[in-house]
Amino acid sequence: MKKRYLFLILLVLLGIGGVLGYEPLKEMQAKRATPNWRTADVKKGRVVAVVNSTGTLKPVLSVQVGAFVSGPLKEVLGKYNQEVKKGDVLAKVDPRLPEAERKRALASHATTLGEVKRIEALLQQARNNEARALALSEENEDFISDTELDQFKFSTMSLEAQLEISKASVQQAEAALDNANTNVGYTTIESPVDGIIIDRKIEEGQTLQSGFQTPELFVVAPGMREKMHVEAAVDEADIGLIREAQQHGQPAHFTVDAYPEDLFEGVIEEVRFSSTELQNVVTYPVIVAAKNPELKLLPGMTASISFRVDERADVVKIPNSALRFYPDKKHVRKEDLELLEGANWENEKPDDEPDVMLSAEEKATARKQRNQRHVWVAEGAKLKAVAIVTGLSDSKFTELVSGEITEGMKLVTGINPKKGWGG
Repeated sequence: MKKRYLFLILLVLLGIGGVLGYEPLKEMQAKRATPNWRTADVKKGRVVAVVNSTGTLKPVLSVQVGAFVSGPLKEVLGKYNQEVKKGDVLAKVDPRLPEAERKRALASHATTLGEVKRIEALLQQARNNEARALALSEENEDFISDTELDQFKFSTMSLEAQLEISKASVQQAEAALDNANTNVGYTTIESPVDGIIIDRKIEEGQTLQSGFQTPELFVVAPGMREKMHVEAAVDEADIGLIREAQQHGQPAHFTVDAYPEDLFEGVIEEVRFSSTELQNVVTYPVIVAAKNPELKLLPGMTASISFRVDERADVVKIPNSALRFYPDKKHVRKEDLELLEGANWENEKPDDEPDVMLSAEEKATARKQRNQRHVWVAEGAKLKAVAIVTGLSDSKFTELVSGEITEGMKLVTGINPKKGWGG
């Protein structure tokens, strides 16, 4: 009898334990069935939109220094990377041939001057003879005939013409002498501007042959400390943003591999109209001007540029990972299932999905509606959709224009893998 009572008491205790443990067990099972959501916090701050590109550093101006005379190079004074002033001697060509030409021109000039003096003397003699003949004719017409008077007259006129020709020859000789003197001067090659020698294409002893094309000896870049240009190739899809950024005075920042920790700043100086097409991709040259006081930026360096096209300060920022999250239907509450099945969801497809089948009108409409998005928050075991309108985006966050999202909220960005029993 006593054993029966003990058995009944044991059964009652087991029943009470089962009733009391049912709800916790049910909650534990429901909790285990709920996904372990990965979330990101909504923050407040600045959003900066950029367009990234690469470019090549170039001097603002490159002056090619050539030679006008031929001959062997006697001296080469200009060195690589040398800073020169206007008028500094860069090289000297052997002057013997130009000097010989100058002497020949000088002798020719002296000869023409002597010829002028000789003809002037003959002309004076002819004028005197003509004057005496006229005096004799006036004294007595029989002293000299008309034929003889004509000879004196036309002899004077002939010598006057010869004098004019001789004076013209003197001018030609002077021009030839000036040319010869100039060529002698050209044997000394000087820098035409203040700048830095960024290229030298000659060596001492090399022979120059000046013909139809002037040989290039040096390249001098002026003003490299004051300003350098970065020529970037920007995709046609981003040119509109770049031009707006230029109008609003937005800066451009870039880095170079030589100084990876240094951030350089420049301004958009020019958007050129000359397009380039390579493998069906159209790009436009964009010129960025940057200061270079320490000469860290050298011609030919590759720059990784970020053009700041717009910015928003002190706005609510949605993590981009939350905008990229698309839940499974089984995790979404009933009220929001139609979002996954309706037409509005098409606006929230990833950007890499093809839309080649859409018409131009459909593409334009879809792009206008692309800012109408949804993000997801956990509501119990299910996910709840929150409609938002987005604005400016950077690499991590997107501006919230409108929507029931506040700073500090946690938005679902994915599902964490469940840990094992030992986790």
